[in-house]
Amino acid sequence: MASNRMGRINEEIQRELAALIPSVKDPRVTGMISVTAVDTTPDLKFAKVYVSILDKGDCDQVVKGLKSAAGWLRRELGRSLNLRNTPELTFIRDDSIDKGAHILEMLRNPEVVKPANPANEHIILDEE
Repeated sequence: MASNRMGRINEEIQRELAALIPSVKDPRVTGMISVTAVDTTPDLKFAKVYVSILDKGDCDQVVKGLKSAAGWLRRELGRSLNLRNTPELTFIRDDSIDKGAHILEMLRNPEVVKPANPANEHIILDEE
C-alpha cells in the first residue's frame, strides 16, 4: 500500500517539475528538457529527478543550471503540493531515451537485423 502512495507522489512531483522547469530563469537551462522519472525516498526527504535533454552539447551545463535552481524548484514544489516534507531535489541525466532510439535504429537497419525466415527476405519493412 505504501508503494502505491510513493508511486502517486513520484508521478505528481514529476508532473509539477515538468511544468516548472521551463520557467527557470537560469540561462543554462535551455532547450527541450523532459523529466523522465522521479525516485523519492520513503521519508520524503530526498528525490532523484531523472532528466533527458534533447541538445546533447549543453547537457552538463543544463544539469548544473538545474542543480543551482533546485532551491527555487523545491520552494515552488512545496507551494503546489500538499506534503509534510518537500524533498531535496537531486538532478541526474537520463540517457534511456537515447538508448531506446539507438536500439530502434539498429532494429530498422537491415545489415544488423536479418530476417528470421529466408522466405521473407523480399518483404521491405520501411513504410516510407
